[in-house]
Amino acid sequence: MNAISRLATVISLASLLPLSAFPLSTLAADSKGSVEVVHWWTSGGEKAAVDVLKAQVEKDGFTWKDGAVAGGGGATAMTVLKSRAVAGNPPGVAQIKGPDIQEWASTGLLDTDVLKDTAKSEKWDSLLDKKVSDTVKYNGDYVAVPVNIHRVNWLWINPEVFKKAGIEKPPTTLEEFYAAGDKLKAAGFIALAHGGQPWQDSTVFEAVVLSVMGVDGYKKALVDLDNDALTGPGMVKALTELKKVATYMDVDGKGQDWNLEAAKVINGKAGMQIMGDWAKSEWTAAKKVAGKDYECVAFPGTDKAFTYNIDSLAVFKQKNAGTAAAQQDIAKIVLGENFQKVFSINKGSIPVRNDMLHEMDKLGFDECAQKAAKDFLEDAKTGGLQPSMAHNMATTLAVQGAFFDVVTNYINDPKADPADAARKLGAAVKSAK
Repeated sequence: MNAISRLATVISLASLLPLSAFPLSTLAADSKGSVEVVHWWTSGGEKAAVDVLKAQVEKDGFTWKDGAVAGGGGATAMTVLKSRAVAGNPPGVAQIKGPDIQEWASTGLLDTDVLKDTAKSEKWDSLLDKKVSDTVKYNGDYVAVPVNIHRVNWLWINPEVFKKAGIEKPPTTLEEFYAAGDKLKAAGFIALAHGGQPWQDSTVFEAVVLSVMGVDGYKKALVDLDNDALTGPGMVKALTELKKVATYMDVDGKGQDWNLEAAKVINGKAGMQIMGDWAKSEWTAAKKVAGKDYECVAFPGTDKAFTYNIDSLAVFKQKNAGTAAAQQDIAKIVLGENFQKVFSINKGSIPVRNDMLHEMDKLGFDECAQKAAKDFLEDAKTGGLQPSMAHNMATTLAVQGAFFDVVTNYINDPKADPADAARKLGAAVKSAK
């Protein structure tokens, strides 16, 4: 079955989100062109970030049609996008990540020409780390614009809550994490803010895998999908630890969006959250200061590793010349220094531009962003950067879905056996490949 046929098998959301919910823009008389952008940047901090892009595009004379789709860590937006593509009504630009970019490009729906001149004149190949540029290319041509880089393996801490619970320093090992969790619970706090959604469960899962199995084990299991790594003793150990981590999760977190759980840490109801640095956008929106009001540390046991999530905006083929011009305008804005700085400060991420990553302190980024940039550059030297499975960077959506199902079922089943779960993981991934 080819890629476009697979798109046609997606269950249509027409009954929930009819295509009329995304009408084509009627151009204002003075508009250079119109472009619809489908994305899932909808939390408070994320919306503030994307509004920066929208404002600049409109300042440049184009009409921005916002196609924000909330929920599911992007899963809902992807389903809507597939439904629209099958119906022959794709947007001009859509937020797509990782291997899905190449999958979409293989359908012939993405434009391989519209970004060529911009990429050449702006020197994208020398501006971007190769892992970043390869993510947004198809057969050597740019089909998407990388927006930012997120580190996924973070632990967010409210130091005031830690102090009240008698915890002196952030945990650096799993044993220290459990000890902190016990003290937080004893002091009446939620130990680990966590929304029980599959993508959030797998965000925690991959952090534990990285901690227990190391970079090599993580790569073999979650990137290479090696069956021995997926079912072996390392994975059984990781799943055993995951079960213990889960005992500290918010009991009221079932189905909760990540930003609602982040608010519990911000408001002093919870002590910790395992989440990528988009969580920082919520702290920023709440006027909190890194290093003072909150602390960011690598998830215990993963300080020498960097799992990444790259947000990208893919360009779809459009017949309207004005839309093509708007697509090019978005590309230039997104990789411009000003936007890269303002967007990442609002979003909690770091820029994709290598030149900016070397100047983070001078550019006014906080200590969390400076640490992320430093660790990214260090890891890039050795090729150690690892794509996040939980955030569409390491595998196809089908394989990711297999991970999600097994991991979430395992976390929610008190009687689940880690060795059995590892076997199920290997079988599920094998059938989804």
